[in-house]
Amino acid sequence: MSSQVNFFPAERSASMRLALIFALRMFGLFIVLPIFVPFAHTLPDGGDVTLVGLAMGAYGLTQALLYIPYGLLSDRLGRKPLITIGLLIFAAGAFWAAHATTVHELVWARALQGAGAVSSVVVAMVSDVTREQVRTRAMAMVGMSIALTFAVSLVTAPLLYDYIGMGGVFYLITALALLAIGIVWSIPLVRLPNVVTHRQTMGLLLDVLRDKKQWQLNIGVFVLHAVQMAMWVVVPSRLIDSGLSHGDSALVYLTVIVLSMAAMVPLIIRAEKCGRMFEVMRASIVLIGVAQLVLAAHFGGVWVVCVALLLFFVGFNVLEATQPSLLSKISAPQAKGAAAGVYNTVQALGLFVGAIVGAWLNARSSSVVLFGACAVLVGFWLLNHQLNRAKNGHVVIEKTVQ
Repeated sequence: MSSQVNFFPAERSASMRLALIFALRMFGLFIVLPIFVPFAHTLPDGGDVTLVGLAMGAYGLTQALLYIPYGLLSDRLGRKPLITIGLLIFAAGAFWAAHATTVHELVWARALQGAGAVSSVVVAMVSDVTREQVRTRAMAMVGMSIALTFAVSLVTAPLLYDYIGMGGVFYLITALALLAIGIVWSIPLVRLPNVVTHRQTMGLLLDVLRDKKQWQLNIGVFVLHAVQMAMWVVVPSRLIDSGLSHGDSALVYLTVIVLSMAAMVPLIIRAEKCGRMFEVMRASIVLIGVAQLVLAAHFGGVWVVCVALLLFFVGFNVLEATQPSLLSKISAPQAKGAAAGVYNTVQALGLFVGAIVGAWLNARSSSVVLFGACAVLVGFWLLNHQLNRAKNGHVVIEKTVQ
């Protein structure tokens, strides 16, 4: 057992600012989730359910296409310029969406938002500004910022929609993206180690794509976010059907996510300080799987849904922190942007597939089938995780955190 290493002041400051940048961008993606469908139905072509679903998920597809190029370019040109470019594109997409008058326009505007795919670069920059001994906690800051942003988005979205309309919401997203650019340039300059040539960059990308240890994490993040998006096809309606108002549902989300973050902290400390990364990750996967089984059983009322959400978010928050941290530790210093790009590409594909397939399963069959499919997917993830533990690649991963 090793003693816990504290942050240097500069590490803590930079990590907090990068977490805030991540949060401001994710707020712009999350806040539309509870209000997008009602708004889309008011538009002339809003009766096309498939088109509305495409408009919701279009950003995930363009993110998936561009995460790797952003990551590669950031390894060569620096993190700050690429984050700035991405946030400007994201802001432009939000501004376009504020003026959209049809769902078709929203599809293209949301796709442009997704083209500001800077998550991989932000994650790589967290790796640049922190030591390995504190990196899991730095990634936990990012994970907690995502969870808190998700909660705040769900609570504030209906209120903002009532007061400033959908156009006003998209204007707010634009402003927050521009604010994030200012925060980026307030972080002290980080010099990348041994900046590589184009040929070397492509070689490093091929190395990343062939790395089995990294694909263990990539599979995990795909399943994690596919299940997340599939859940949100059904969960809001189930809460409403249980007798809760939209305001009550928002309070449920906030309470569950705050409790899950409180539960996350001791698990992260145990994983990092006691060298129990594998056990903590396995337990988190199990929690997510149990949550799907509880939702599939569809028994009880709103309290059962709340318990399932709590189980899911505890596991989700832990894995959102531990997986990127492990990725940064097993990837080469010159290829962190490429590794994060592949990781975030697979993550975005999970978002897109989860939204599309989840909606299709729910419409063509039932929510029981949807959550059952999610449970099977999580079971596959757990089996893959367990089988890889005994292999040399996973032993290497575990040694990096001891």
